Amino acid sequence: MAPDVQEKRQVHELIERLAPSQVHAVRGLLEVMVHPAARSIARVPVDDEPLTPEEEQALDRAEAWLKGNQGIPHEEVLAEFGLSMSDFPLKQSGS
Repeated sequence: MAPDVQEKRQVHELIERLAPSQVHAVRGLLEVMVHPAARSIARVPVDDEPLTPEEEQALDRAEAWLKGNQGIPHEEVLAEFGLSMSDFPLKQSGS
């Protein structure tokens, strides 16, 4: 058996022995390793600044527009850029 296949099998066996909370932590680590951009995104600070009056007005206009028009599904917008939802791993609550 090739070394990488054997190592992968050993990793799978170790994962099977983990407690659920440990699986969650390992999953997060693996996602960062598979999706390097996820690490950068995870480090971006949350924008907690209050909205400016202009931003509030823009949001009000957008909400009013959506009341009379159909929005564009997120998947369609991503597809225009050659992306899909799988390109953006979701961060689970509690992590």
